[in-house]
Amino acid sequence: MAREKHPEAAAEAERTPERSYQEQLDFLNPIARPLASRKLTRKLYKCIRKAAKHKKIRRGVKEVQKFINKGEKGITVLAGDTLPIDVYCHIPIMCEDRSMPYAYVPSKSDLGAAAGSKRPTCVIMIKPHEEYQETYDECLEEVEALPLPL
Repeated sequence: MAREKHPEAAAEAERTPERSYQEQLDFLNPIARPLASRKLTRKLYKCIRKAAKHKKIRRGVKEVQKFINKGEKGITVLAGDTLPIDVYCHIPIMCEDRSMPYAYVPSKSDLGAAAGSKRPTCVIMIKPHEEYQETYDECLEEVEALPLPL
């Protein structure tokens, strides 16, 4: 028995457009600093897509936290619209202690979609790989150039 899709739900999904970068900024947490610009956000999503294809990402608070503690290197990307903040507010501190670059992007649903998941994701770590090294280095350079919060 296959499930039938409701025509109303499909029509509703088509009518709700994706929010623009500016609209997503309305839902940010107060701790979402340093926030990636629109251009850098696109580059990070592109890098995440490539890394997911090569299985070089760590997804979720528990997994990212474990590999930061183990000393694994990479770019940590956090979603700026995650609530409650307590879920992941310790990750930026861990990154700063280990001199790892991190940045916030406005949407957890877009972050999850870039990783190839239907579920929203609040934290992703991108690990370097020779297949997408150029994109990774570009993102790394720009994320390190972002000013750290006070």
